[in-house]
Amino acid sequence: MTSIWRFSALADRHRALGSDLEGWCGMGTAWSYDKDQNEEYMAIRTNAAFMDVSGLHKVHVTGPHAAHVIDKATTRNVEKIKPGRSTYATMLNDEGKFIDDCVIYRLAPNSWMVVHGDGDGHEQLTMAAMGRDVDVRFDDNLHDISLQGPKSAEFLDELGVPGIRDMAYFSHMQTTLFDKPVMISRTGYTGERGYEIFCRGQDATHIWDSLVEKGAPKGIIPSRFTTLDMLRAESYLLFYPDDNSETYPFENEKGGDTLWELGLDFTVSPGKTGFRGASEHYRLKGKERFKIYGVKLEGTTPADAGAPLMKDGKQVGNVTVGMYSPLNEWNVGIARMPVDCAKDGVEMTVKNESGEIKCVTHSLPFWDPDKKRRTVKG
Repeated sequence: MTSIWRFSALADRHRALGSDLEGWCGMGTAWSYDKDQNEEYMAIRTNAAFMDVSGLHKVHVTGPHAAHVIDKATTRNVEKIKPGRSTYATMLNDEGKFIDDCVIYRLAPNSWMVVHGDGDGHEQLTMAAMGRDVDVRFDDNLHDISLQGPKSAEFLDELGVPGIRDMAYFSHMQTTLFDKPVMISRTGYTGERGYEIFCRGQDATHIWDSLVEKGAPKGIIPSRFTTLDMLRAESYLLFYPDDNSETYPFENEKGGDTLWELGLDFTVSPGKTGFRGASEHYRLKGKERFKIYGVKLEGTTPADAGAPLMKDGKQVGNVTVGMYSPLNEWNVGIARMPVDCAKDGVEMTVKNESGEIKCVTHSLPFWDPDKKRRTVKG
């Protein structure tokens, strides 16, 4: 069992909804509730729902050398990020292999926040900060309630958040919600328009309970953390290490995947050099051992997590996450597969514990391929 050493202020709220609080990033997290998960999925895709993602690591990087530290540790050109804006980035090791992803928030000229998941992001920043005039501080008081769905902006507007409809994708503001100080960011992990509400631990229960009260008449409900697996499978959102070689190792090789293999090479700012692993990253282009690609399965039984992907009777990869959508009536998944199979229309089978299911390869993402829903204005 994963060690739990971090505690969400919302733990009792999750227990009341039936959660046993499984460990993620060291924090007890709501993997399950005593209700139909499809209800939460449908709410996020058609209305809105909110979840506790406070297990994410929030790291403040402040001081004259803060931008230099983040520039060395991540793949983005951070000097182009204006205060009030953010960007999605990745981090590599010296071998040019992926070790974490993150969102970089610029709060002020010399004040940043880097939010990352279960990888080595904090360690990477700390290493880059050695000998620099900078403070790197992990903030475990700051909680993160993610409100996601096409009606999330309307809901926050009705709650009196000024300018919420005008907030651009990957921007953030300092404001109040239910009379509590918050930072609201137009980011999320669902493929929908959505917002993350960063608040103090001592305010989290008040904000959560108020969202429950105000949201209930509108069908806006709490969601468990693992509903994200359904959403990410449709929206091509990777989750370290569940889609990585740390979980699906190559024989006689240590863990580590390139951005070219994962389809995350877009996170490298054009022409950027000097970040950790940069030379190896560029050298490994065209040397992919596998590709991340999508599969569409027959029927309504989703692929098991990690189910072998078969072709001509031999295992050629794995489905890392699968889901059946009652909204779209499709059975889809994200898979690791040979490079020559990563194109539309290749027939394969998925080997579930309950039996084999025919599938065909399909480009990602399945849901909103033009990303118009998450970036919509107004």
